[in-house]
Amino acid sequence: MSGNTPETPAAVEPPKVERSAVDLAYGGDSGLKTQDGDTVLALFGDLKRAPVQLNARVKDPVRLREALAALYEVVSSDFSYQPKDRTAWLAFQRMRQQSGTAANSAAARKAYFDWLLRNDPLAFILLDPLVSVFPDELSFEVFSKDEGSYARLSIQREALEIEGEPVCGTTHIDFSQALHDSVQRMRSYRPTRISVGQEAVRVTAGEASTLEKRISVPDSWLRGFLQVQSAASLPTTKVTIAPLDLYNVLRHLRLNADQKNKGRGLRVELVPGEAPRLVLEPWELVLPSHGAAYTGRRAEVLRLWGRRRLMMMRRLLPFSDSVELHLLGSGLPSFWVLRAGPITFTLGLSGFTSAAWSQSVSFDLLLPRAGRDDSDLPAVLKALAGPRVASAEALATTTGLPLARVLSALQLATQLGQVMIDLAGGVYRLRPVLAELPDLTRLEYRNDRERAAFDLLNVKGAVKVIKENHIHGEGLELIGKVVVEADKREYRPELLLMDDGRVRKATCTCAQVRQHGLKEGPCAHLIALRLQQARVEAERLANRGKSRDTITVETRTYVKRKGAAEEVYQLTLDLRKLRVRWGSRGESLRAQNLVFNTEAEARAAYFGRVDTLEARGFLDATAGGA
Repeated sequence: MSGNTPETPAAVEPPKVERSAVDLAYGGDSGLKTQDGDTVLALFGDLKRAPVQLNARVKDPVRLREALAALYEVVSSDFSYQPKDRTAWLAFQRMRQQSGTAANSAAARKAYFDWLLRNDPLAFILLDPLVSVFPDELSFEVFSKDEGSYARLSIQREALEIEGEPVCGTTHIDFSQALHDSVQRMRSYRPTRISVGQEAVRVTAGEASTLEKRISVPDSWLRGFLQVQSAASLPTTKVTIAPLDLYNVLRHLRLNADQKNKGRGLRVELVPGEAPRLVLEPWELVLPSHGAAYTGRRAEVLRLWGRRRLMMMRRLLPFSDSVELHLLGSGLPSFWVLRAGPITFTLGLSGFTSAAWSQSVSFDLLLPRAGRDDSDLPAVLKALAGPRVASAEALATTTGLPLARVLSALQLATQLGQVMIDLAGGVYRLRPVLAELPDLTRLEYRNDRERAAFDLLNVKGAVKVIKENHIHGEGLELIGKVVVEADKREYRPELLLMDDGRVRKATCTCAQVRQHGLKEGPCAHLIALRLQQARVEAERLANRGKSRDTITVETRTYVKRKGAAEEVYQLTLDLRKLRVRWGSRGESLRAQNLVFNTEAEARAAYFGRVDTLEARGFLDATAGGA
């Protein structure tokens, strides 16, 4: 390091949590009501948005009931780590001890929830879902409380008998616990209708009272909602499995608890011309699927995390005909599409948690930022405004723009909350998230440190990865150098990344990390190092197979299954060194270290072993780790 300028204490202040106020008003309480002997699912829309109207008879109430139950599982889910705080429980216990009668006990419980409402109001908040009426379907969209799961429920017109002329548009509905409980009363033998709109259906005498809500939405929640939806516009690997295959996964997870410090991934093994295989860690349970054969050109292994979130689809699974997986890559968001006749349920899972910041910032590199060219956006949105539903090819024909520019504009529109992509239908739909979007510059970055990290990346040579070291059983060790001209300093951030992208160790020579560690979150230098490594890795993958003469540092992992066992080979090229590890998964791997006179000799030996393994039928599991 050089320079003597001290860093100010303001640099280590925790980032401020920005929130956006959303005002909602409903003409009544949504729920299952009775009118003229019929059961009516009345969904009151937001009075502050443009009117939306749909009235129809439901052909299969039970299937709709289970689909709405799965939707509620997502909107109310919170899989984030919650440290134990016994303060509220101890207060409740004291009040209970002071009460001697049942009445006093009930009063104590009421006092406890009053206290919780004052001290932790977010515990009661379910952010209301979006409901959109399109010419061909009725859809619901929700995002979980933990900012990790997105769900979309699509009800095709074939599932409804439309009454009158629907009014297309997007609105919010009040998806409360009371609505969820009332939906459970839907039965197959009872005629059921659905009514969506600002007026919905009036079944009580007199004027219904207006339900007003003011929700303080964290910007991180809104940003996550837009990012996960925008991820659907990226190229994916499509895999089809049978509902029974997903049932087998959920059954094993339900009967077996996760093991501490063991693998918790779900591996998808793909071989061209063969049905996909699902492998559950750490049991190494292989579940051959009964779906269609994989049609991709390249054999690979993709590794997913957050598998217990798949439990949220369990109620709709018995009604499903097929299950589609849309995979972006190992550790990246994945989309699971359940097709249950005219009802389609899409579950989007982020490939990271709030703690895995190293993975989330690297994923940001795949998505457009506000500073990119948006000159084509108005023309594309205008072309989509008429039909409200269109494919990218149709929009290219209407606008006269090249398909690549239309796709770029649509991806930006999804991240701005104006358009959504329907993975199941392969089309784009006009759907504004809010009547008035908040300042989008606040959603571009999570905090000022992330903004500073991207600014450092824009300075040529400011961020460098000095050394990459793959440590078997530990992860990827990164050592970097970050030069900040404003500080006239050079920082040395270091990271140890686990296979799932989480950080096991992080240090930096800056004052923030020296004084506070990671208690205040990662510094800008650590974020910049992770982003730079993601860029370098993306370039390696893009150039793989094009030119081997320029490669000096690279690691590849290959696997091959032999019955219930799996053989693993890991090859690491590091300038003149070649490290080889091999053995059975779950056991200690044998290791061999070779040193050559020149980099060319080491490179030739490295790629010679790569070609041999691929010729022997080994699958490339580099992205999924060993």
